[in-house]
Amino acid sequence: MNKRSVRDLNVGGKRVLVRVDFNVPIKDCEVTDDTRIRRALPTIRYLLEKGARPVLISHLGRPKGEPNPRYAMDPVARRLEELLGAPVLKLDAVVGPEVEEVFKSWDVEGGVVLLENSRFYPGETKNDPDFAQQLSALADLYVDDAFGAAHRAHATTVGVAEHLPAAAGLLMEDEIDYLDKVLRDPERPFVAILGGAKVSDKVGVIESLLSVADFLLIGGAMCFTFFKAQGYEVGKSLVEDEYMEEARRLIDEAGERLVLPVDIVVAERSEEDAPSQTVRVEEIPENVMGLDVGPETVERFGEHIRKARTVFWNGPMGVFEVDAFAKGTEGVARAVAESEGTSIVGGGDSVAAVTKLGLENEMSHISTGGGASLEYIEGKELPGIAVLPNKEDA
Repeated sequence: MNKRSVRDLNVGGKRVLVRVDFNVPIKDCEVTDDTRIRRALPTIRYLLEKGARPVLISHLGRPKGEPNPRYAMDPVARRLEELLGAPVLKLDAVVGPEVEEVFKSWDVEGGVVLLENSRFYPGETKNDPDFAQQLSALADLYVDDAFGAAHRAHATTVGVAEHLPAAAGLLMEDEIDYLDKVLRDPERPFVAILGGAKVSDKVGVIESLLSVADFLLIGGAMCFTFFKAQGYEVGKSLVEDEYMEEARRLIDEAGERLVLPVDIVVAERSEEDAPSQTVRVEEIPENVMGLDVGPETVERFGEHIRKARTVFWNGPMGVFEVDAFAKGTEGVARAVAESEGTSIVGGGDSVAAVTKLGLENEMSHISTGGGASLEYIEGKELPGIAVLPNKEDA
């Protein structure tokens, strides 16, 4: 990674504002998946070991620019303290007198301060210059460790970095290094797997991956646009008719490198008790919809994946949150886990599937940013990364 790293900064005795991504699921005031919190621990511990005073800030949910108890950071603070094994002082504000008073005395020796949800302030998502200035006044240095928010030009991801000496955290470094490996120097064969609902969301990603991958495996509802473009009937399956020409072009340009399902699990509705059957893609009945890839497809996809030396996967193969239609996604997850090469899971629902199966430790890298990882793969400039200085500019 060519960006300045937290390891390039002299952090001893300094107050360091750290943008983390603690946008985690919460139920009954408890964090139900602490993956993102755990992934931020190396940077936090590094700063503490170097004698810094970390001030953590994150968004949580979509509170629409005003305080909302449902999205308060208190459950996150409790879980962070358990995982970190050090004091976490959670404040009920981001800026203002309460925060300033705490910083005057700083009575969290060996621990960290966690500020309230950044999105309780409308200036966050607007990247308001005044709000960014207030935030920058809280610290001597800024470290961005929130790859999952790097595609957002917000005050805590971009604005603050324009006012303070800035650097990437250890997680941010890790994310960039793994994705750069995929884009610039993958060990071959390189197999990419894409799922999800819409071709429209991933045309740029498909094109980018086809420019470097040996094979691109397509699952999820997006495959039905490709099937219809080939002249198949797809029943009531989700199709984007306006993207059929695009699908035909991709099929023609990719040839055998674009691998589509050969069998599909279909049903009249996407519910657990719905009667289902597995049919060939050319035999989908008109009164049903495709809800998962079939077992033969899982086997064929698995053959490609197990031979690969680099694998990138983003997106489920079907409606995986319903057990009846989760077998395709589970099969792909297990194949990726069995791959002996570098395996990168690109965030979002793919991570949820891996976590559900307990396969996290079998993957080389699990990205904390679904949307961010896709935009990075597509070649888009991520504002939260672009604003960080390069090493040679440090």
